[in-house]
Amino acid sequence: MSKESCIETIRVEDGQIFNMAWHNRRCNQTRREYYGAKECIDLAHFIGNPPSNGLFRCRVLYHQEILSVEYLPYQAKVFKTFKLIESDIEYGYKYSNRDALDQLKAQASAYDEIIIVKKKELTDTSIANIAFFDGQQWVTPKKPLLEGTMRAKLVEKGFLVEKVIKSDSFKHFSHFALINAMIGFEIQKKPTIYSEKEAICL
Repeated sequence: MSKESCIETIRVEDGQIFNMAWHNRRCNQTRREYYGAKECIDLAHFIGNPPSNGLFRCRVLYHQEILSVEYLPYQAKVFKTFKLIESDIEYGYKYSNRDALDQLKAQASAYDEIIIVKKKELTDTSIANIAFFDGQQWVTPKKPLLEGTMRAKLVEKGFLVEKVIKSDSFKHFSHFALINAMIGFEIQKKPTIYSEKEAICL
């Protein structure tokens, strides 16, 4: 049975390609660990000439080799409500098939987005890594569902500190942020996070 394809989602704005080093690192790690590839590739050789005007999501589909590259116009969404969803989902690589994530999100269709909880620990939303401000530093879950490229960059630079974050520890935080390749690091404005017992406003 053949393995499913994976993707890299790269921010391209006015012809500029962002965070290529981190995308290359994750792509080649996935190719090596998941597909058994032995040689590294440089995604820059496949992206070619990106659109020179506007904000785009460059979607690179690959197995061992690059399968396709496409540019999709991008407009960021606004999230106000988040629902905690318990799951044992595994999503260690950025698979192109998001059915499992979509099924989780469908359980909380009345909310803008979900936060996935595994063994009482926070992981990610369905589209982004997460971080919380505890009054001194920004902390991000030590065991994310997927290690995003922007998260990796901010951890490496010391801006984010990895920490186990329990699903009942919101009282320790004052701010909440989403992190991914397209939005970067984005502090959410007055979000409400819903658990089974309460609604937490940050």
